[in-house]
Amino acid sequence: MKYVALVYYQEQIINAMSEQEWDDLNQECIAGVERLSASGNYLTGQPLQPTETATTVRVRDGETLISDGPFAETKEQLAGFYLLEARDLNEALQLASRIPPARLGSIEVRPARELPPKANAGETA
Repeated sequence: MKYVALVYYQEQIINAMSEQEWDDLNQECIAGVERLSASGNYLTGQPLQPTETATTVRVRDGETLISDGPFAETKEQLAGFYLLEARDLNEALQLASRIPPARLGSIEVRPARELPPKANAGETA
């Protein structure tokens, strides 16, 4: 089963790191991805740029509204994600506990949902 591990931390903690501390954390993440890949649990993932680069899009009553920044103010910001393959939630939680930024913030783990197959235009309900 697929699980998404969403990485959250306070950007102010990251911003306060020295260049060496930031590089060390990134190297830990790279090594973690290598271990997850070797065990067959890592499907994909990506770190995100800081929230100051975010743009939020909403559509209300047919009108597109665009605003700078993230959707909501939070203490921790979404920093990236891992898409994991795990037998069950327990294994996904165990894998997420090894993601290095868990020491700085939190990792939200959610089962991925598959969309239903596309309905054929000729079929009726």
